[in-house]
Amino acid sequence: MQSAAAIGLVRPCAARPVLRNPTRLPPARAALRLSSAAAAPRAGLVAGLGRIGLVPASPDHERRSVAAAAAASGKAAAEEPAEEGGAALGKTLQLGVFFGLWYLFNIYFNIYNKQVLKVFPYPINITTVQFAVGTVISLFLWITGILKRPKISGAQLLAILPLAIVHTMGNLFTNMSLGKVAVSFTHTIKAMEPFFSVLLSAMFLGELPTPWVILSLLPIVGGVALASISEASFNWAGFLAAMASNVTFQSRNVLSKKLMLKKEASLDNINLFSIITVMSFFLLAPVTLLTEGVKVTPTFLQTAGLNLQQVYTRSLIAAFCFHAYQQVSYMILARVSPVTHSVGNCVKRVVVIVTSVLFFKTPVSPINSIGTAIALAGVFLYSQLKRLQPKPKAA
Repeated sequence: MQSAAAIGLVRPCAARPVLRNPTRLPPARAALRLSSAAAAPRAGLVAGLGRIGLVPASPDHERRSVAAAAAASGKAAAEEPAEEGGAALGKTLQLGVFFGLWYLFNIYFNIYNKQVLKVFPYPINITTVQFAVGTVISLFLWITGILKRPKISGAQLLAILPLAIVHTMGNLFTNMSLGKVAVSFTHTIKAMEPFFSVLLSAMFLGELPTPWVILSLLPIVGGVALASISEASFNWAGFLAAMASNVTFQSRNVLSKKLMLKKEASLDNINLFSIITVMSFFLLAPVTLLTEGVKVTPTFLQTAGLNLQQVYTRSLIAAFCFHAYQQVSYMILARVSPVTHSVGNCVKRVVVIVTSVLFFKTPVSPINSIGTAIALAGVFLYSQLKRLQPKPKAA
């Protein structure tokens, strides 16, 4: 009969080396070997129990654990600011691009729009074309899903209607002014917007300004007056049209506060602007037919001796930039405070005035330059003081 090891029931043990003369070891060395052999299992047991919390770890082990934890937390803490810094840098760069586009679209709009108005003095037709192009852009963004289609009720459309009316009038008056006077002078007059904002807010909203805010309006009014008396292209039609533009645009801001529209989640500022643009087109189109008539046909332009391709190209570029700069403005407003946006708008006006003077070679007298600078400095001061003004308490 074969043994159990032979048939595989019991695994043979490995041969152990046998000490030849264990008794010949010195007593101290033998005791050390025995104590080491006994301590090894105990050390492993204690380490295992320490890991699960049944036996306190040794001081050395605790120091090593604390050092490892500190190193891990330090690494995580170092990575977290790096990630936050990268995100903040990305947002800053994105905001810088938006501001650059805002200024660029505004410059191109004013230059091409002025070129068209010089040879085609029909501001109602031009404004209607600009709203038509904006309507096409808005519908394209909604249909393609680039911009979420808003869910809006008939009651909301009725509430938005007054805003669309004053928006239409404001842009129409601006084009009327641009057709009569220099671009730089129109924008100098439009620096009076804070004055009408304070006046209309006090009259219709009961928002009384602080004495400091009132004082900041003095350089605005004085600067515009100084620039007006020395303006080479001055005429009353252009001056009054720009003033009317100020009144209507600030009325739009007051109306938006007065009506306090209840917006759905999908009705953000960009969608609201798009809806107003579409409504403005349908409001102004009948007015165009009843007043100037349709003057943008190829037959009329050729009869007037105008370059058909040049007028159409410049009109479409101006219309695209007209819609684009306003939409980018709302995108910036969604990312910064109103005061920051106001300061950016002040800088934008300076950029537009300087570029238009250089491009059209507008004659500017020293008094005109000083008046414009005083007015824009007043606008900047106003925006800073508005930040310090306490907000009205909610009822």
